[in-house]
Amino acid sequence: MPAVSLEKAQRIMRRIDTLAQYSAMDGMVTRAYLTAQHKAAHQQLAEWMQQAGLQTWQDEVGNQWGRLVSANPTQGTLIIGSHSDTVVNAGKYDGPLGVIMAIEALASLQGQALPFHVDVVAFADEEGTRFNTTLLGSSGVCGCWNPAWLDIVDADGISIGQALAEFGLEAAAIGQASRQAESLKGYLEVHIEQGPMLESLDLAVGVVTGIAGAKRYLIDIKGVAGHAGTVPLALRHDALCAAAEMISCTESFAQQQQIVATVGKCQIRGGAVNVIPGNVQFSLDIRSQDQAQLELCCQQLLEQYRTIAAARAVTINIENIYQASAVPCDAKLQAQWGEAVAAVTGKPAYYLSSGAGHDAMMMANITPMGMLFLRCEKGISHNPRENVQLDDVAVALACLIQMLHSASAW
Repeated sequence: MPAVSLEKAQRIMRRIDTLAQYSAMDGMVTRAYLTAQHKAAHQQLAEWMQQAGLQTWQDEVGNQWGRLVSANPTQGTLIIGSHSDTVVNAGKYDGPLGVIMAIEALASLQGQALPFHVDVVAFADEEGTRFNTTLLGSSGVCGCWNPAWLDIVDADGISIGQALAEFGLEAAAIGQASRQAESLKGYLEVHIEQGPMLESLDLAVGVVTGIAGAKRYLIDIKGVAGHAGTVPLALRHDALCAAAEMISCTESFAQQQQIVATVGKCQIRGGAVNVIPGNVQFSLDIRSQDQAQLELCCQQLLEQYRTIAAARAVTINIENIYQASAVPCDAKLQAQWGEAVAAVTGKPAYYLSSGAGHDAMMMANITPMGMLFLRCEKGISHNPRENVQLDDVAVALACLIQMLHSASAW
């Protein structure tokens, strides 16, 4: 059983602090795809990979790789990783923790004979901060890159194709970033939980069973704008009151169905203090671990929206702007993560699902995928208050090393 090393965990924490300095904004962590901060962060990761004895390269999508080379690679390559990009004003652990922990784990295996290569990857764009299109880095690796994405532009009007060229990458060569399923042994990812379950149970780590499917919609409500003082309530077509009823309905529906649903944005268009709102748009994010349940709940909730719109004599337009299917983690890898957790902690592993999306969702298209969650303080993520405990990092590292020791028997 690998020892739980606080010294190695401290090095991981120091490196996370260092990587957080590669940011587009002073005093906060913001690192987006194909930016100067992205390039600098990957150069730093490459340096740490080389110090760990890894061969390094950057692929055609901008992902950073390091390889612990086997003298006798008779089996497929095992990939370990996470993402290096962040949301705006992010925490510093979401993504980078998994990359830096993987580098530290492979550093501990230097000099050991492995029957397969082990690759570490820092995926370049999981969050979609710059172009509002998520999982670009892992999409390239999985051969799922959509050429139409090259025309998507950022807030400054720069397209992904232009950004790739400015970064020193060739859009025409993106296909070379893809990996073939038959050449892979599996994909492992360590990630902060981004939720409160592990903390509530006083557990350092947990084994992930699957990643929730998600759908996102823009709901556009059109009523009739009118004078706030002269139109009686019974004769109004108030778009905001309709939206408010729909939003309240969303919360109660999610509670009844035991799913999660969130209205994250709501905008009154052309609003004023003395005007009845005539046009309101809000967003809906709805998720479930069960894909069939997700589909049914979306159908039922949106039908309730239409019923409310009809009752209030407003029009409704619903646009599906994003969807990702629920992805189960590989059963064998779940069991092996469970064995690793039990060996390190002396306690049975706790199993939990992920409500957030991860690059592991894409990797499941080409290889068995398994994830380990690490406790984070109060479940806070995508926030500067995001935090983890040193002891938990040491436990998670020991679990990952244990997985690598047992991998030759997979």
